[in-house]
Amino acid sequence: MTMALLGAAIAVLLLLRVPVAFALLGPCLTYVSFEGYSAGLSIRQATEAVNSFPLLAVPLFILLGVVANHAGIGDRLFGFALACLGRIRGSLGYVNIGVSLGFSWMSGSALADSAGLGKIEIPHMVRNGYSRRFAVGLSASSSLLGPVMPPSIPAVVYAGIAGVSTGALFAASVAPAFLMAAGLAAMVAFLVRRRDDLRGDPFSWERWRRAAVRVLGPVGAPVIILGGILGGWFTPTEAAAVGSAYVIVLGAVYRRIAWRDMFTIAKETVATTASITLIIGASGLLAWILARERVPQKISETMLGLTDNAVVFLLLVNLLMILLGAILEGISVLVITVPILLPIAAEFGVDPMHFGVIIIMNLMIGLLTPPIGAVLYVMSPVARMPVHEVFRGTLPFLLPLLVVLMLVTFVPSIVTFLPKLLGL
Repeated sequence: MTMALLGAAIAVLLLLRVPVAFALLGPCLTYVSFEGYSAGLSIRQATEAVNSFPLLAVPLFILLGVVANHAGIGDRLFGFALACLGRIRGSLGYVNIGVSLGFSWMSGSALADSAGLGKIEIPHMVRNGYSRRFAVGLSASSSLLGPVMPPSIPAVVYAGIAGVSTGALFAASVAPAFLMAAGLAAMVAFLVRRRDDLRGDPFSWERWRRAAVRVLGPVGAPVIILGGILGGWFTPTEAAAVGSAYVIVLGAVYRRIAWRDMFTIAKETVATTASITLIIGASGLLAWILARERVPQKISETMLGLTDNAVVFLLLVNLLMILLGAILEGISVLVITVPILLPIAAEFGVDPMHFGVIIIMNLMIGLLTPPIGAVLYVMSPVARMPVHEVFRGTLPFLLPLLVVLMLVTFVPSIVTFLPKLLGL
């Protein structure tokens, strides 16, 4: 009964659009008070949740994404992708996906990608004959590549909770991210198959050469970050710091970042980091309450009682994660559910890296799902469309994302082959 009341209180606060961290903290502090524990215990549980060395990489990867946005990296990637495709039917749709894929090597946030790149992609696509709904739906869907493709903020958080190698989880996420991009491209090809008017300018070697020169600098960022991590030269935290410094230098060289901009960049980074940290702390307190009430054990017993089949278990996890991702912030879902579900997954023989990629993909799809779906609310003011219209635009692109999710769920080698190849 206590847990039912706690869950109901959290749900009501979320429906009232109370920020996630406070929707978790309020009921949790009330529980602690009624159970006779001190406020100091609450503070200790919350601070222990964020006192994790792998989580040090989070603010640095946030900084990297903010700096990349300010440095105009998205504009350069957009120009290069456009120069490559020429008069291919639906070229701007593929450019949209390609830019999001390229930008994902520098930013691990779907919200940052959807807001930053959406401002570039949507007006350009609308001016060239694409429907606003198509442009918004594709831009929102392709932004999900950011948190799946390394460097990924959710992957850093999961690795810290699950005790797995961040570098190995980064490597495990590469193939699923490319499959998601391929699935979105297939849907674009299907939707524009009869639209000969949606062709770009004729291919020009001179235009391609100029665009290629402009993109040489940005290409160095993922080489430094992922090459450093996978080559064993940097820890993820160090790689994020080096990558941020590199992109700041690029922005200065391109005259897109000056000293006066550093305060704005720092303010954006601190605000986002503080938001995530507060959510993790509040989720840590909730996780302690759930552990005290033996909720993980009860859920484990229930799930093991329902099935002894790993396939059925993974289907249940997919359903649960998409639902939670649609109503809760992804980081809080990771902090709350991973300690509960990971031991159950281990009993079914599911590899923890495979399980991590599945959970992250589900949570990202949840970002496109009402009622809370954060990307929908970010894209709405960017595109000047109501949230329900943004969702209607994303619906066709949810299908390939779900197909890829099922493929990754039931073919573990898609996830595990690259870490094994690299010896991680």
